[in-house]
Amino acid sequence: MRLLVTGGAGYIGSVVAAQLVAAGHDVTVLDDLSTGHADAVPAGAKFVHGDIRSAETVFSVVDGIEGVLHFAAKSLVPESVAQPDLYWHDNLGGTLALLDAMRLAQVGTIVFSSTASVYGEPERVPIEESAPTRPQNPYGESKLAVDTALAEHARMHGFGAVSLRYFNVAGAHRNEAGDWLSERHLVETHLIPNILAIADRQAGHVSIFGADYPTADGSCIRDYLHVSDLAAAHLLALAAAAPSQHKIYNLGSGTGYTNLEVLAACREVTGREIPAEIAARRPGDVAVLVASSDRINTDLGWRPERGLLDMVADAWAARRQPASA
Repeated sequence: MRLLVTGGAGYIGSVVAAQLVAAGHDVTVLDDLSTGHADAVPAGAKFVHGDIRSAETVFSVVDGIEGVLHFAAKSLVPESVAQPDLYWHDNLGGTLALLDAMRLAQVGTIVFSSTASVYGEPERVPIEESAPTRPQNPYGESKLAVDTALAEHARMHGFGAVSLRYFNVAGAHRNEAGDWLSERHLVETHLIPNILAIADRQAGHVSIFGADYPTADGSCIRDYLHVSDLAAAHLLALAAAAPSQHKIYNLGSGTGYTNLEVLAACREVTGREIPAEIAARRPGDVAVLVASSDRINTDLGWRPERGLLDMVADAWAARRQPASA
């Protein structure tokens, strides 16, 4: 297929683009490089430097695009609280512009990078797709609004749309050229890369927020997926998109890992005694956030193949042996 990947120079988008190229698809990446990196665009893919509102131009110059995988978005929760208008403008407004461009170009297939943040604080875990959606910040609200827009475009315009909702993505992907595609955020908020940064510097300490939760070791449980497993789900979703249907799938481990288990895995992989301190709980943190992936396993046969040690080992290898991507 001839495909457009928006945000394809970012962490997840670049891994999906690499897997698409490896699978024989003709890929064009559209990215404004505000958070992505041009060197993460896989060899064999075309690159267009522009924001999401440039999609109409891309459709006019790249003939025969058949589907879109949409990753371009703002994704920092604290920033969304401080600047909600930015998230409505970019995440919802940009996607609506993309959908208009798709409709005019008669491109009716889209896979959307949604988030389990649309559920807010769950009533029970693992979280299923039928759970109430109650996002607690503008980031989650903007993603849920896009899900609603996709459902309406499927109903009104015959789009085949799939939304994939997931929590924490980790690890690194080695492309066909042997280069690592890994997290390179200007502002890093994710636990694993922050722990590994401390291990690499051999300075500082990890803060574990809360050790009195009702879990096995007292620390929060969060869901983690290897970025390569996550990307594979996007390829399956692309093949499963059906006209006039909006499908929603959660991507999760079903069990998750505690913060202290993540720390222990990082110590095991790096062989370093990474200092840690217990800090007070953060406001709004819940004890367990884990997604069920039963629906996508039943429908598409997807399940995560890599565990926590794989995620940490690949992220550490990418950090210690930096390549061109």
